[in-house]
Amino acid sequence: MPNSFDILGPDQPESPVVISVPHGGRDYPLALRANLRVPVEVLTTLEDRHIDAVARAARGRETMFIQRIGRAWIDLNRAEHERDPRIDEGAGESQPTAKVRGGLGLVPRRTARAGELWRQRFSAEDIAARIAADHRPYHVALSEALAHARKRFGCAVLLDLHSMPPIIDGSARVITGDRFGRASAVRFVRRVEAAIAAAGLRHARNAPYAGAHILDRHGKPAGHIHAIQLEIDRSLYLDPLLDQPGPGFASMVALVRAAIDALADEALDNPHSLAAE
Repeated sequence: MPNSFDILGPDQPESPVVISVPHGGRDYPLALRANLRVPVEVLTTLEDRHIDAVARAARGRETMFIQRIGRAWIDLNRAEHERDPRIDEGAGESQPTAKVRGGLGLVPRRTARAGELWRQRFSAEDIAARIAADHRPYHVALSEALAHARKRFGCAVLLDLHSMPPIIDGSARVITGDRFGRASAVRFVRRVEAAIAAAGLRHARNAPYAGAHILDRHGKPAGHIHAIQLEIDRSLYLDPLLDQPGPGFASMVALVRAAIDALADEALDNPHSLAAE
């Protein structure tokens, strides 16, 4: 059975930087469409719209993972147990996380724009099949790539690439997330922030986005595998309708490329350094 994600570059990375793009997917299976109570176009608000195009254009020799299937089908940035009992018959009785309570669990239940998404609940077998076919293989492949990079270069760095709606107060245009220091040594985060500052953009760390399951699962600084989430304001690279690539697209490609280069330089310069952590 083919994967629902693309792997660009070699399975055994040629760079210490591995890139993940979990929310750029725009494919929506017929089984998903059949259960929608809203137009399928509403699901674009769950996408990191065209951030996969930015990633592809910025990539050099790095190994990159890009999910093709839409986030509405299954969210790779949620843990397998983050199942919403309001739409998932196999959710169990554990206390839901804040994300699940807000409707953004393993399978999103609602969006702020459209409200509830689904006509009826999904069977336990349906969600289990999505986990087995789409969620678990992505994380296994990503983990293996990071392990190969760690073995070859002494450390590995995961850049988890996302985009966000424009922040209303304009306080930041780009957000770095490291799970408040748990997912990465600070020296890597600082190198990314230096690249953002050099591009003349306001940035913040961990607020309002600190990263989620991908960083929790794959970031192991003590084992020399670091993970950083990068959130880019969509208005920086999309058109005024936030739908198609716009005039700022090339600039954001250059920013992502600069972040990748900075991370690789830091990793290769002193792969095992824990100074100033």
